Amino acid sequence: MTPMNKIRKVLIANRGEIALRILRACKELGIKTVAVYSTADKNLKHVRLSDEAVCIGPHPSKDSYLNIPALIAAAEVTHADAIHPGYGFLSESADFAQRVEESGFIFIGPRADNIRVMGDKVAAIEAMQKSGVPCVPGSDGGLTEYATQNTKLACDIGFPIIIKASGGGGGRGMRVVEKESDLLDSIELTKTEALNFFGNGEVYMEKFLTTPRHVEIQILADEHGNVVHLGERDCSMQRRHQKVVEEAPAPGITTELRNKIGSACADACKAINYRGAGTFEFLFENDEFYFIEMNTRIQVEHPVTEMITGIDIVREQIRIADGQTLSFTQDEVHIKGHAIECRINAEDPNNFMPSPGKITQYHVAGGLGVRVDSHIYNGYTVPPYYDSMIGKLITFADTRLGAIIKMQNALDEMVIDGIKTNITLQRRIMDDKTFQKGGMNIHYLEKMLGAH
Repeated sequence: MTPMNKIRKVLIANRGEIALRILRACKELGIKTVAVYSTADKNLKHVRLSDEAVCIGPHPSKDSYLNIPALIAAAEVTHADAIHPGYGFLSESADFAQRVEESGFIFIGPRADNIRVMGDKVAAIEAMQKSGVPCVPGSDGGLTEYATQNTKLACDIGFPIIIKASGGGGGRGMRVVEKESDLLDSIELTKTEALNFFGNGEVYMEKFLTTPRHVEIQILADEHGNVVHLGERDCSMQRRHQKVVEEAPAPGITTELRNKIGSACADACKAINYRGAGTFEFLFENDEFYFIEMNTRIQVEHPVTEMITGIDIVREQIRIADGQTLSFTQDEVHIKGHAIECRINAEDPNNFMPSPGKITQYHVAGGLGVRVDSHIYNGYTVPPYYDSMIGKLITFADTRLGAIIKMQNALDEMVIDGIKTNITLQRRIMDDKTFQKGGMNIHYLEKMLGAH
């Protein structure tokens, strides 16, 4: 492994399983680590394993993990060289990336201007159109105040259409409109919601695809102009716009189609001078890709891509931030086998209510082709203040069916007592005959749950 040029100590500005994942990558690279934690998280595994640990505030995220001055101060007092934001929290905050760099630290992620452009859905779509990445037919920018113009645009696109907040995310700021008579009220409601949630009232309009799949392309780009794609993931098994199961490669995507859309994404990254890891998210319907957004961070589901390519994405993130070139070329990326990831959440599998509490017994699944990314352990208390995901169970096999069978066995083997989890729900999904065939659309899981 090439020694680091500038990065010798990394502050991990996150919690839970992704913080532990980053710590492991740093250790393999010979980099020292600094964990930051809220008062509710002093017993997290990565806090115990890091070289140094700093408490940055009380449990509310705004006072700790979203507290930029506290994070910068922690980096200063521990003499860290770089900050890794993980996912969630400040990972896609252009202001945070800028503050990190201005304070003399390396941000392990894209440049602030990249995050700013791609974080604005309208600006991102405009950038993708310039680069030839296929987009959903729509307004090609924010909607104006003119009702007549907006109505004509919607009729030209064809109903149903969807109104989206330019600065939206997480399933908020979206409204489907089935008929013309509902259009103008829907636009105003979405604007109000967008302003309240995101501080940005701009909205745009797109054709609403009725039965799409959610397929995304993973890319890595260094600051020397090298960009590669690592194939695609299918994330169509969703509930309320939240991913539940992810897999790679996506069923039914040919090598030719993968290379075509992957090359378009790589070209787009070159055009905007992108640096770091990133994910292009698409709706896929009738063998056509339609760009919806780009995530300028590591994804929760990155392990399935690592399993089918053998490439450590987090390690590459750190190397890129260190100024090094990618350790491989596009020709050296080989997709082999199939991987599936089940998100393990501390929640009631019937009503999806969070289930915090103390884990009284924990037995991890194992065996060839089984990977568990989790920060929990026997006696660990899941706090009620953060996201309910407590781990990810990943299986890998030569075939998709083989990966499903391994996942069925791994779910049966996994024991988490003391709290409720969604393990039984994941087992139901793996047993579902339609899921086993592959190629479900984004509405399938909710229909499946509604049928029981």
